[in-house]
Amino acid sequence: MVGGAGAFGARLVAGLATTTDLTVIVAGRDRARAEAVARTVPEGRGRAARLDATRVEAADLRALGAAIVVDAAGPFQGGAPTLARAAIEAGLPYLDLADGRDFVAAFPALDPLARANGVVALTGASSTPALSNAALDALTDGWRSIETVRVAIVPGNRAPRGLSVMRAILSYAGRPVRVLQAGTWRNRPGWGLLRRITVPGLGRRFASLCETPDLDILPARFPRLRTALFRAGLELPVLHLGLSLASLPVRWRLLPSLNPFARPFLVIAGWFDRFGSDRGGMSVEVLGRDATGRPTRAVWSLVAEGGDGPSVPTLPALAAIRRLTDPFAAPIPAGAYPCVGVLPLAAIEAEMGRLAIRTRRAVDHPVPLIERALGAGFAQMPEAVRALHGSVGDGAFRGRAEVRRGRSPVVALVALLFRLPPAMADGPIRVTMEPDLEAGVERWTRWFPGRRFSSRMQYVGPDGSGRVREHFGPFAMDLAVTGHADGLDMAVTGWRLGPLPLPRALRPTTRASERVDAEGRFRFDVALFLPLVGLLVHYRGWLVRCDGREEETP
Repeated sequence: MVGGAGAFGARLVAGLATTTDLTVIVAGRDRARAEAVARTVPEGRGRAARLDATRVEAADLRALGAAIVVDAAGPFQGGAPTLARAAIEAGLPYLDLADGRDFVAAFPALDPLARANGVVALTGASSTPALSNAALDALTDGWRSIETVRVAIVPGNRAPRGLSVMRAILSYAGRPVRVLQAGTWRNRPGWGLLRRITVPGLGRRFASLCETPDLDILPARFPRLRTALFRAGLELPVLHLGLSLASLPVRWRLLPSLNPFARPFLVIAGWFDRFGSDRGGMSVEVLGRDATGRPTRAVWSLVAEGGDGPSVPTLPALAAIRRLTDPFAAPIPAGAYPCVGVLPLAAIEAEMGRLAIRTRRAVDHPVPLIERALGAGFAQMPEAVRALHGSVGDGAFRGRAEVRRGRSPVVALVALLFRLPPAMADGPIRVTMEPDLEAGVERWTRWFPGRRFSSRMQYVGPDGSGRVREHFGPFAMDLAVTGHADGLDMAVTGWRLGPLPLPRALRPTTRASERVDAEGRFRFDVALFLPLVGLLVHYRGWLVRCDGREEETP
């Protein structure tokens, strides 16, 4: 095992020593460290060797007498699969704990060589993508569609941090990360998309966008997937938010990367080791439609205590080694590919029995916001209208629209403030809808040529009352929503600045309807008026659900 003396490698060695009778060769550039770990393997089943994974050749591996080659060294970001190639050429099974998106994406280039040599070579036999995808497969067995997947890892602050881990995080902090959101490939800043998440059994913690192989693998595996997000978080807000601030010069292109500061960052993080806890967790959340077609939300979560969190990334590798060395187990097909669809979740969870790690699953059937607001009236609407409002996962729609604007200076000022679309006779429009079930809101974003504007729709209840609230920045409009056989209508009943109601005499008025045209398409017609001013904006057109994915235009 190369990197067997590292933060994760040593834990994988411990797992092999405890649960198997295999001989473990601990290899690395520092022989003294390797020997120290090898001595922890009982009954003389451990030995050490000096090996540089960046320069190794097939003959070096044959000389060791290894039966399986494991790479636990890292960081894998920006690395080349030199060790994997050497193992394949030596005719030895290979696996690694890679979480580098670029490394895992490039790995299948070795597939022809692995197949020709009849060798199994697995990359990403770790928390991502092996464990995350195994959990997702277990949650969605038999589902009709998968619309949104969100994965998060939040270690405890007292978990050991090595230089490789720090370099891996800093390699993407502040740099553009390509991510699929609501059917569109977008560039978002690494360690951005900050939000507070809840891991069952662990509580709420900050988490931010993390660049991992799942961001590519999930969209490739599930063609109807609209959103795939992977977040990571630091337990202490001061460290998590501090890294967000430190990444700003990279976002602003004042620095190319934070990687040169890995050692100082590691020292600073060490100052806070006495704070926080040794409790960490992971969650995999998926939204879509189950085998019966119902909107469904399912969550698999893990909580590790007693300092066992850093063992989690090693468990898929341990399960893979057990399968590769079991003469009665079904063989893993030869080839070089990510460790996805190879290990069932049960096999990985079985490796947790000796550790203070517990998992749980939760499944519910949340009611979409408009359906909840309308109650029985939702079922009366045409199918095209229900389809647009009836999803609990992210949705994306495209079509054409006409936009008219009022002409007064007040209209121009308000339009600039809220980024309302410019006037156009006929142009493309794209609309995305992103529900946040924890917050009870839906974010609607409308893309017009050269302009986009967003709002948040909030349910205010009670069920079936037809009452919702739409937020535009600090302002909000209370809306009465009515569903019927022809479609849906909305009318403004009040408006607010933050939580404060504003005078009814000055409130905007609206004329908003949703219908179905002769071609079965969803049609919208929205007009907004200001008191004493008149028309603010009037846009109307049609939408259909996006079947493919698009690239975000600058």
